[in-house]
Amino acid sequence: MTRVGIDAWIRAGLLALPVYGLLTMWSTWDAQPDQVADPEAWAQYVSSTGYVVDHALGAIGGAVLAILGVFALGCFLSGSRAGRLGLGAMVATVAGHALGLAIGGVSAFATPAVGRAYLAGITEVMRIEFPTGMIVVFALAVLLMFVGNVLLGWAVWRSGILPKWAGATWALSAVLFYVLGAVLGAATTGGSLPTQPLGAALMVVSGAWIAWSAGRRSVHATLGASAPHV
Repeated sequence: MTRVGIDAWIRAGLLALPVYGLLTMWSTWDAQPDQVADPEAWAQYVSSTGYVVDHALGAIGGAVLAILGVFALGCFLSGSRAGRLGLGAMVATVAGHALGLAIGGVSAFATPAVGRAYLAGITEVMRIEFPTGMIVVFALAVLLMFVGNVLLGWAVWRSGILPKWAGATWALSAVLFYVLGAVLGAATTGGSLPTQPLGAALMVVSGAWIAWSAGRRSVHATLGASAPHV
């Protein structure tokens, strides 16, 4: 494949980043009720068709796009001053999303069954506990995604070929989404917090900024021109 063809594939992959942010923002927009404080509301929420669609398309579909987008970003950064950092961050982030797909599948397809059973009068179903292994996988997935995305933001900042503040925004989105969103939500309400759609919104902004800037630079490089610093 020619360099022009490779650039086209990378540019297409980078477009997955803002789309991933949009899907993630959509899937976390409605806060999930507290399972312990209000099990009736929680059961109605997770047993709805909208919940399954949100998680199947938003969470799982978003994770697939994130993997594609992050892989493209790692490839784009490989020739920059932060090449090694970008590739290492890519590996960590993709591994985190891959592990998270297992958790997303349980959340999308097993949790609604629990909710329907509770609404049918089988209240004992709320006593079901997931195995420790699943909790470990969830924790590892969140850790890898958080660390990987922060490092990706740092790599963009150091690259010299992409806007520094696009990288800073991407790193900030990871703090809001994972630390102040997923982790804090799991420790308090058991669901999403407003910080998650806010973090996802920053992913949209940063991802679009990165994709646009990378597209401009690739075109200039293809034409043999001196690529501008952005």
